[in-house]
Amino acid sequence: MKITPLLSVSMAGRHPGSHDYETSMAETATPEQKRGAGGKLSNPDRLELYYYMRLARECDNAILRLYRQGKLVGGAYTGNGNEATAVGSAYALEKRDYLFPMHRDLGAHLVKGQTARNIFLQHLARGNSLTHGRDGTGHYADPSLRIYGNVSHLGAMIPMAVGVALALAMRKEGAVVMNYIGDGGSSVGEFHEGLNMAAVMQLPFILIIENNQFAYSTPTRRQFAAQKLSERASGYGIPGVTIDGTNVSLVFETCMKAVDRARRGEGPTLIESVTMRMHGHSASDDASYVPEGMVDEWRKKDPIDRLEKILLSDHVLTPQSKKKIEEGIKAEVDDAVAFATESPYPPGEDAGKGVYAP
Repeated sequence: MKITPLLSVSMAGRHPGSHDYETSMAETATPEQKRGAGGKLSNPDRLELYYYMRLARECDNAILRLYRQGKLVGGAYTGNGNEATAVGSAYALEKRDYLFPMHRDLGAHLVKGQTARNIFLQHLARGNSLTHGRDGTGHYADPSLRIYGNVSHLGAMIPMAVGVALALAMRKEGAVVMNYIGDGGSSVGEFHEGLNMAAVMQLPFILIIENNQFAYSTPTRRQFAAQKLSERASGYGIPGVTIDGTNVSLVFETCMKAVDRARRGEGPTLIESVTMRMHGHSASDDASYVPEGMVDEWRKKDPIDRLEKILLSDHVLTPQSKKKIEEGIKAEVDDAVAFATESPYPPGEDAGKGVYAP
């Protein structure tokens, strides 16, 4: 089959308001065909990963603009620099699998099928958002996509995700659970309790530690004494690996092995993905605690630029197709922002609905 230099991400169904792209092999293939032999990425796959990373960053940039314009209330968090980790990991999942992402994993939401419109409805707390305006950012659940978004106490998601993995094992559904935690969150009790339970019971669970150098303002050297956070896996009797979280192909291939292992009933895997948080903890944080020059050094490993250079060098991406992708993403995000901005807030009388059990 001829591989097109352009990209398809099932534009009509998954991303309302987006513009047309040529159809590629990645759109119509089964999950097995899509991943290729041995979990290796095809050229259409790599283009799709590139698209999702670019879309995630453009969404983040739009979120920051809305925050600075006073249109977005509450915290504004970005995954700038973390796109390869979020996108590459979620790309290893199938529709039947469950995703428990964090606040910097917007790319994972998009890969799992979430629309840009729903993302901005949620951030702008509109009445037709997934939480009906009662919460913002990634604090939502979308059972239709098997996405269960983050709670503010991030470590508390781990026992919840392990509980879902236990249910899947009991039902013999063949699905897996992918969960994320930060370097700081890996120090809390729920991390140990959840991972230990998953290991003892050999549950279909993958836990990704996003080591992005800082837990809010605390550098990693003041958080743990181990050389690698993945070394903790040996204490649970499970595989642990540390990878370069700016290399999307490596992230995918590592997570694909962990997913296949979990699906075979061989238990969980701990993956430490080393990245850099290129912005502050939130939009209100100027990151003045980051040592001078550190961001500049990590900017040289920008995950999007890194993949783009490879795709251009391999002639999978051309300047013309790159421009078309950029224009399509801009139109998609502009449409989502406009749609959400024009959507109504929930009526005041509905504030108490859905808060308490009947």
